[in-house]
Order: sequence, then structure tokens, then C-alpha cells
Amino acid sequence: MRQESSASEVSAVDTAVEPDPTRWRILSVLLVAIFMSLIGVSIVNVALPSIQHGLGASESDLQWVLSGYALTFGIVLVTAGRGGDLMGRGGFFIIGVTIFTASSVAAGFAPTPEVLNVARFAQGVGSGLLNPQGVGMIQQYFRGAERGRAFGYFGSTVGVSVAIGPVLGGLLIKAGGPDLGWRITFLVNLPVGLIAIILAFLWFPRPLLRRTSRTPTSPGQRVSRSMDPVGSILLGLAVLAVLFPFVEAQTSALTWLLIPLGLVLVAIWVWWERRYARRGHSPMVELNIFRTRSFTNGTVIVGLYFLGMTSVWVLVAMYMQEGLGKSALEAGLIGVPSALLSALAANWAGKRVMTYGRKVVIGGLLCGMAGLLLSIAVVLLHEAGTLNEWWLLLPLCLVGVAQGSVISPNQTLTLADVPLDYAGSSGAIMQTGQRIGTSIGIAVITAVVFATLGSNSWSVAVSTGFALICVVVLLALGVALKDLRDRAKAATSR
Repeated sequence: MRQESSASEVSAVDTAVEPDPTRWRILSVLLVAIFMSLIGVSIVNVALPSIQHGLGASESDLQWVLSGYALTFGIVLVTAGRGGDLMGRGGFFIIGVTIFTASSVAAGFAPTPEVLNVARFAQGVGSGLLNPQGVGMIQQYFRGAERGRAFGYFGSTVGVSVAIGPVLGGLLIKAGGPDLGWRITFLVNLPVGLIAIILAFLWFPRPLLRRTSRTPTSPGQRVSRSMDPVGSILLGLAVLAVLFPFVEAQTSALTWLLIPLGLVLVAIWVWWERRYARRGHSPMVELNIFRTRSFTNGTVIVGLYFLGMTSVWVLVAMYMQEGLGKSALEAGLIGVPSALLSALAANWAGKRVMTYGRKVVIGGLLCGMAGLLLSIAVVLLHEAGTLNEWWLLLPLCLVGVAQGSVISPNQTLTLADVPLDYAGSSGAIMQTGQRIGTSIGIAVITAVVFATLGSNSWSVAVSTGFALICVVVLLALGVALKDLRDRAKAATSR
């Protein structure tokens, strides 16, 4: 499934490598930590009313409980990925899990909203440190079809955690009451985090600091390897400038000027990375990977996918609770079948992605569009009194199948031709695109829904949101079809 001749140079490190006998144990530790970090995110979404009651938090405080995590997570991703590439992914992973676990405990015992938000900022840092190491280590320890299977298990873990998180959060809050319940939703991360840290120390190979390497683009040239602190600061500021207007609840015209500033910082960062490489150093991100069409296309696909599809569950929760008056637990339950099917689809697709390639992702995108269109039909028919709202379960199951068929397979295909020395930072570039897409998508799509709600019913407003998401997914489908054509041309040109 290689795309172009240059890809073989970029992925040369991926060949003739004996599989590590500990790779499946390493994967199990990664999945435990990923499960913990995702559970922590999805539980918080249903705990916000209890946090407001228990701490007397304001609307701004609650906004930053969500936004603070997203902000620090996005800022540290690429730097953390590059740090793992250089100094050992296992060590960075353990540091990330430790920070996430400790900050979860701090959040659970937070006496004030301010302390809670500081803890959430720290949680974002921990999650940003550990996530790119997971992607990098799957690249490092798995090859060929096994890599697809590993990413499939990764996707299944995402699906299960998304399914269990809201339901577990609802149960814990109900059991612990409004004052204690939300604290337990944070403290539940403690035993999981400790298990992940202990197993990592037992099973991970000792990380090594490699100070020099050969670059994939300039064979034979000796380069100096460093963390590229200037590049890290520039990219971090750029991500902060782009994300901040979308995560800040009370924005002004001045705040939106941060977006063009962020784009300018991206341009300066690109200039710096090229200059840094010309001076004989190993840059934070090997910009030549963007010449590999599979990486560029796949990064655009996942960015567009998260720009649209992440908002589905935000709209469903709003529709169920505010539109239909359902409880948080009921709103969480409606997503369980979808998330479980997402886990099954990710496992199925992971085993077959190296055989069918981009066709798996295309099928997933088509499935997602079908689910969105059918969801619009169910919502409108419910308003007309024809269908019960729980019929929404069926089209949302198609959305779950789409998630499992798109995210992990796309990750496998996108990173297939990336050099191992940049596996962590390249995976983090993709994840940063996901975070930016998610933040922008939720802000824009919910704004459209509320604008529509001003003169229409909840059914019409949510249907408008679903239709807008469908347009974004259609754009992702166009890029996926382009990638399929690119691969076909590259295959026939050899």
C-alpha cells in the first residue's frame, strides 16, 4: 500500500526489524493509560452540574473545567511527541501518566473552583505527554498488519471508554450524591494510573537518549539532536493563539485577532524549522514528511472528521437533556450501543486496513453520513409525533461504526510512511489537528444550533447542526477519494 517512491525512503527504518517479544505487553499498558485519560474526559462532561452545586462554581469556572484541559493538552502535544522521539518514549509516557494521576487526585480533593481548574490544566499536560508516546510506541514496536491490529485495539479502547465514561459518571454521581459524587469521578483515575505506572516500570524497555541520528532526507549527514526549544515555544504559542478564542466563553473582537496572530506564528515556526535543519540540527518536526501525500491527506482527513463528528455527541446531549428533558444518565445511555459498535468496528477495520487500505476509511465516512441523515429524519419525525426519540439509537450506531472505521485505520495509513525517528511528533501533529478541529467545530456548530434555536424548535436546530456536520464529513470524503486516486497513480507508475 505504499504511495510513492519517496515514501520508501522515508519508511526505510520500518523494514527488516525483528518484532519485539514484549510488544503486546507494552500495548496493554498503553491502552490502560489511554482508557484512563479518556474516561477522565467523558466523565467530566456529565459531572459539571454536580461540580457547580458542590463548589458553587460559576459558568465561567465550568467553562474552564473543560477548556483548560483542552488548551494545555493541545499546546504540549507536539513538543511531548518530539521529546519522546529523542529521549525515550517510555520515560515520557510514565511522566505523563504520573502527572495525570496526581492531578486527578488534586481535582478530586479541590476545595475551590480555582484549585479544580489548576488541576485540570495539569491533567491536560499529563494527557498531552502520554498520548503521543502511545502512538509513537505502536509505530515503534509493530510492523505491517500487526500495526493495523494494534491501532484497531487502540480504537476499540477509545470506543469502550467513550461508552462507559458518561454512564459510569452518572452512576458515581448518583451513588455519591451531589457533593461527593463528582469528586469520585476524578479519584477513580488513581488505581488505574497506579496500575499503568507499575506495569510500565516492569515491562517497558529502558529508554535511551540518542544524541545523533541520520535524517531520512539527507542520508549520510550527521545531525545534532535536540529538543529545539525555540520551535517548541513558537508552535505552542501558535496553538494557544488559534485555540483560545474557541475555548474562551466570553470572547471579544480583540480575542478573535489571536487567530491571524496564530497563523503568523505558524509561518514563523515553519521558517525556523527549516533554518534549524539547514544549520545541521534535527528539527522539532521533519517538514519533509508533508511531501508524503499519504501523511498530508490523512492529516487533513482526520482534522475535518474531528471538525464535524465530535459535535454529534454534544448535540445529542443537548437535544436529550435540554430539548427533551431527559436526565444525564439517559443522555449517556443513548450513546452506549454506538460506542460499543465503534469498538467492534475499530477491531475489525484494524485487521483489514493493510488489505483494503483507504477504502476502509471511505466506507466509514459514507456510513457516518448515512447515520447523520437518518438522525435528521428521526429527530424531525419525532417532532411530528411519528417516532419515539429512542429510535435515534439506530442511526447513531452507524455513527459509531464510522468512528471505528475512520479514526484508527486512518492513523495506520497516515503514519505508515513516516520515519520512526519522527513517529511521536508526527502522530502529535495529527492529534493537534484533531484538537483544533474539535474546538473549532464545537464552537461553530453549537453557535449555528443556538442561532437556529432562536426562531425554531430544538428538532429543527439539531437537524441543522447535523446537516452542517454532514457537509464537513463530505469534505473529508473528498480528500479520502483523492488519496485513493493518488495511491492508485503511484502504484501504476512503478
